[in-house]
Amino acid sequence: MSTDEDTKKTWVAAPAPNEELVKPPRAMVSDAVDETETPRETFERKRDYLEGFLAKKPEVAHAGEPGGDLYEAVVEALKEIYDPEIPVNIYDLGLIYAVEVSDEADAKVTMTLTTPHCPVAESMPAEVELRVGAVPGVRDSEVALVWDPPWGPDKMTDEARLELGML
Repeated sequence: MSTDEDTKKTWVAAPAPNEELVKPPRAMVSDAVDETETPRETFERKRDYLEGFLAKKPEVAHAGEPGGDLYEAVVEALKEIYDPEIPVNIYDLGLIYAVEVSDEADAKVTMTLTTPHCPVAESMPAEVELRVGAVPGVRDSEVALVWDPPWGPDKMTDEARLELGML
């Protein structure tokens, strides 16, 4: 092979024993560093970027979405309801599987109980429905009591586990 053909190769293969190995040029730090910019200017540019990032306001969530005012108010109302046998609120205990707030401000809570034979099986869903319905801005509330998936200690928050001495 001639040397003109060697420079035109677009692929790399193991050279034949009689070919000379041509190595590509090494990358140099000076290739990546802009020598016209001083370290102070680089620092100022990075700091300006960080200040802009921190100054940006979060996007406003819809009232019924997580992070929205109405959704968060419903969650706070749920955190005020405590299991009578355990000193932890039902939200941190993991009894609340889902909170949905529609565009019309209807709230639907999907929940379970620790066991189907729970002493508050009849009264707890009604209390949840009343408390959620009393949140300002909620038009109507509905509670769906489900048993699948079954509740287990793995559904509790770390705060609840700490309160119960499980951590």
